[in-house]
Order: sequence, then structure tokens, then C-alpha cells
Amino acid sequence: MFRAIQQNCARSYVWTMATLQTGVEWKADVVCLQQPPRERAGIRISHPAYHVRTRKRVWMVVREGSSLITNQQTGLSRNTGDDVIVVDIVGWGEKMLRIANIHDQRTREPGERPVRRLSWQKIISQGGGGTVLAGDFNAHSQRWCPRCTERRDPASWEDIID
Repeated sequence: MFRAIQQNCARSYVWTMATLQTGVEWKADVVCLQQPPRERAGIRISHPAYHVRTRKRVWMVVREGSSLITNQQTGLSRNTGDDVIVVDIVGWGEKMLRIANIHDQRTREPGERPVRRLSWQKIISQGGGGTVLAGDFNAHSQRWCPRCTERRDPASWEDIID
């Protein structure tokens, strides 16, 4: 069984470490983090139980010793301002699983969201054994949250779901 955790850490070191520790306790194979803390004075954050793959606003963290083979697909997430990391994972004799960790955030340009420039159909269709879109989409819709009372920027993601 494959286990994953997703968390927006709001640039907090404490939340990041707490999420990684939760991953250890729950035996998570992969942890997807959005808005991790930034390096300070060249000091990188690490955790002895995980191998960390970083982009500026998203991290994909894979459990050490999990026997998972990972391959980061940097070509699929170009021009997103480091808001997406796509990793193909193979393990336990299963088909490849593609995980896209996303932080969909507006830029300083009105209405500009670099994540939405990607060819999501290509990313999803090449997933082999399946594709997981994890992250902070900064969108609200009753399609994925029945208790949602106010729609906020869901159209692009609803189109991808369809």
C-alpha cells in the first residue's frame, strides 16, 4: 500500500518538521509540502527519514529505504515559477505512479497563475499507473468540498477534473 501526506506549511519550520514527523509515524512513503520554509544563510532543511526534492514553493519528500524509484520530470513543470514538482514513482512491482505537487498562487500580474499554463492533460495522460494531483490549489468549489459556500477560482481545476 502506498501512503502519502500533503500539507501547506505556510513557510513555517515548525509545521514542516511536524508534518515530516507525522509522515514517519504514519509510515508515509511520500510527503508533499507547499510553502515550505526558505533556506536561511545557506542552511537546508533535512530529515533523517526522508530524501527531499525541492523547488522554491513545493517539496516532494520520499521516505529513505522505501525501495521506491523516483524520477523528477522537470520538463513537465517548466515556466511555473517553482510552483509545481512532478515526480514519477515506481515500487513494489507496480505500475508507475505520477505525483504532481502544486501550489497554485496568483503572481503580481493581475489574474496570472503560472501553474495554469502547464499542459495538465499531458501530465495526467502520461501517468502510466495513475496520476495524483496534490497540493494547495487556492480554489474553492462544491465539486470537491460539499460544504463550500463560496466559489473561488475553481474553473481551471474543474475543467481538468472533467
